[in-house]
Amino acid sequence: MKSNRISDTFAKLQTLEETALIPYIMAGDPSLAETEELVLELERAGADLIELGVPFSDPIADGPVIQQAAERALRSGTSLVRILESVKNLRTQTQIPLILMTYYNTIMAMGEETFCEKAVKAGIDGVIVPDMPPEEADFLQQFAQKFNLIIIFLLAPTSTSARRAAVIQRTKGFIYYVSLTGITGSKLLDLQDVRRNVGKIQKSAKKKPIAVGFGIATPEDAKQIGAFANGVIVGSALVRKIAEHQGSSNMLALVGQFTRSLKSALLNH
Repeated sequence: MKSNRISDTFAKLQTLEETALIPYIMAGDPSLAETEELVLELERAGADLIELGVPFSDPIADGPVIQQAAERALRSGTSLVRILESVKNLRTQTQIPLILMTYYNTIMAMGEETFCEKAVKAGIDGVIVPDMPPEEADFLQQFAQKFNLIIIFLLAPTSTSARRAAVIQRTKGFIYYVSLTGITGSKLLDLQDVRRNVGKIQKSAKKKPIAVGFGIATPEDAKQIGAFANGVIVGSALVRKIAEHQGSSNMLALVGQFTRSLKSALLNH
C-alpha cells in the first residue's frame, strides 16, 4: 500500500513511544469556516490526527451532544460536498491526517467510487463508517484501496473472536476500539475491562495500532487509557466545549487549552 498520512503518523509516534491524540469534531458546527479554524487550532494544541464528523439526520452511534452538533451543522447548510471543499482548503495550510466519520447512507448517496476518489482528491486520509460491519465492507473497500483511502474498522466489548480476526486482517491505519457498549458521550465505567480487551486485540493485532474512543472526557481519562493504547479519541467532551462557547470570541482559545491538557496528560502517562 502507498504511503498514507495515518500510517506514517502512527509509525512516527511509535518510534517516539508517544500515544496519538485524536480529537473528533462535527464538521460545520457551528460553521465550516469555524471548523477549518478549529482543525488548525487542534493541530497547534497537539492533536496528531483529527476526525471530522459528517452530519447525518439519524446518527445511531451518537449520544445527544453529537446529535445536537449534527443538527446545528445541517441547519448551517453543511453537506459532504461542502465538507470536502473545506478539506481541500485546509490542505493548503496543514498536512495533519484527516479522517471522516460518516454513515453509509451518505457514501451511497454520492456513490462508493465517487466518494473514495473525491475524498482522497480533497485530502482525506481515512474513513470510519460506524454502521458498516467488516463482513459488508468489500464493495467500499475495493474503491478505497484503488484511491489509497484507509477504512478504519471498529471493535467493541461485544465483538466475537471471529469479528476481531476479520477487523485485524482488514486494518490498514488503526483499529478503533469502542470502549463501552453504548453511545458517544457515555461515561467510561470499567477501565480494567478496557485494558483487558485492548490487550486481547494487541496479542493478535501484529503491532497494528489500537486507538480507544467513547467515554474519554478528561485529561485523567486520557492518561489512564494512553498507558496501554496507541491512540486516544476524544469527541463529545470537545463537541460540548464548542457548543458551550459558540459565538464567543475565546471559543478557539478554550478548545485549544482543553486539547493541550489532553496532550500533556498523554505525554506524562
